[in-house]
Amino acid sequence: MNKKKIAIIGLGYVGLPLAIEFCKKKFDVFGFDIDKKKINELRNGIDRTHEVKKSELKNLKKIKLVTQIDKIQDCNVYIVTVPTPINDKKKPDLKNLIDATKLISKCIQAGDIIVYESTVYPGTTREICGKIIEKKTNLKLYEDNSGQLTSKNKKFFHLGYSPERINPGDNKHNLKNLTKLISSSSVFALKEINFLYKKICDKLYICNSIEIAEAAKIIENTQRDVNIALINELQIVFNNLKLNIYDVLSAAKTKWNFLNFEPGLVGGHCIGVDPYYLAHKSISAGYPPKLILSGRNINDKMPNYLGRKIKNYIKKKIKKKINILFLGITFKENCNDIRNSKNLILYKYLKKIFKIDVYDPVVDKNTLKSQEKNLNIINQINKKYDVIILSVKHDKFKKIGYKKIIDHLKKDGIFFDLKNMFGKYFVI
Repeated sequence: MNKKKIAIIGLGYVGLPLAIEFCKKKFDVFGFDIDKKKINELRNGIDRTHEVKKSELKNLKKIKLVTQIDKIQDCNVYIVTVPTPINDKKKPDLKNLIDATKLISKCIQAGDIIVYESTVYPGTTREICGKIIEKKTNLKLYEDNSGQLTSKNKKFFHLGYSPERINPGDNKHNLKNLTKLISSSSVFALKEINFLYKKICDKLYICNSIEIAEAAKIIENTQRDVNIALINELQIVFNNLKLNIYDVLSAAKTKWNFLNFEPGLVGGHCIGVDPYYLAHKSISAGYPPKLILSGRNINDKMPNYLGRKIKNYIKKKIKKKINILFLGITFKENCNDIRNSKNLILYKYLKKIFKIDVYDPVVDKNTLKSQEKNLNIINQINKKYDVIILSVKHDKFKKIGYKKIIDHLKKDGIFFDLKNMFGKYFVI
């Protein structure tokens, strides 16, 4: 292949860092997104995800940021990083992926490589995306393990799959130092994909097929989901036994092979979504998974479980009309994303009963207000409350400190440290 012109399709938590890293390695990089407002923000050096260091935002000026598909028609590598959520029925929603594939099919020419990074169930890249490209372009997917291209196969395109492993809000594990899985439909394309990612990632792991890479990605989050579900169920058990779950875990993890998981509200666009993708594919193959869906069921019900316990505890201890301060509304710590936030669900459950102010120093206030019209978000804490609920383990809360937080609690008030951030968790 000649000089690489790379188009990154989707400039969110995954696509934006990818575009910047390739740009830093002197590749000709195009950043494509259908969100015109986002593109304008990026042109002005504004990253709404906060995943890119401020010192690296200057690289945005070197990336060709576009919203028109014809602007990327001369590219020869397309990397798709669009979201793959679930729908209201908890089934895979591939609309973004399908729409993106149809769009880039207007540009794809013979010899081009299309790499997907979006999380999908095994078979999606080849069986859905590949078929769309074949239909729209009249090109054929090149599948050959010999690694040799001849004049007879010039009317082919190439597929690759390299799942994203971005962990929003995590400065320690990043694109450069994480092991990157790569795979392809052919040996020829695998060499090209290896060349590309080797420039921006310290470690690569070559999977034997696209389907293996897809499956590996999806079980990473499924494994975490099932393990957290076990600890969440143990939290319910120990609450009923009047035992502190964190005291129990502290004792149990003194054994060398005890897995160190904690209870939590599992949301977001990865752990709370991926198991449904795997379950969907498994069911279509004839096996309805038991453990995977059982774990999902437990984790999905945790916000309402905690809501009921908190409500009952408050009503038993305080007989008057009360004000609550809710600390943290994002789906996880140190991340400004509220997509599929179970903390938001917990808040909404309690909001039906109590008056609540929300304080979250990490979340983007404008985005939050535009998506949640009835959310009473405050910019600073300037009064005392009957109840304070700390629901997200933001580093900024730790920096504020327990004493300053408790200063905003009325005499005989209640502090729910749901994440045991300050070692103040108590049985509810």
